[in-house]
Amino acid sequence: MKSKLRTIYEEIGESTISQLVEAFYPKVYSDPELSPLFVGDMDEIKRKQKMFLTQFLGGPPLYSEEFGPPAMKYRHLRFEITPKRAECWLRCMGEAFQEVGLHNHPAGPFFYERLKQVAAIMINTEDTHDTHS
Repeated sequence: MKSKLRTIYEEIGESTISQLVEAFYPKVYSDPELSPLFVGDMDEIKRKQKMFLTQFLGGPPLYSEEFGPPAMKYRHLRFEITPKRAECWLRCMGEAFQEVGLHNHPAGPFFYERLKQVAAIMINTEDTHDTHS
C-alpha cells in the first residue's frame, strides 16, 4: 500500500497559517528595526503573507495566481534587509510560532528551518556599525 506524503500546508492547515500571520505582524510592527520596512495597508500585507505561506508550504498557488511567481528576493530589493533585520524577522516569527503552538507541532521545526533559509536569502544590505564613539 502506497502512502501519500503530506505537505506542510496539509499538516498544519490553513487556519494555523492564518493564526501565525495574525500573531506575527503585531510583533513586526512593534519592532523598531522592522517597522520602517512595513508600510502600507497591514491587512493587505497580511493577506499577501497568508497567500505566500500557503503556496510556500505546498498548498494552492494562491500567490502566483494573483501576482505571478513569488520571486521574494527581487520583490524585496527596494528594502534594506540587513543581517540584523533578518534576525529580528526570525525572532518575531519564532515568537509567533510559540504563540500559535507551531513550535510543538511535528512539522514546526522543518517549517522554521525553511524560514531561516528564506531570511538568509533576503539579506541585501550589510549591517552598518557606528565607528564614531
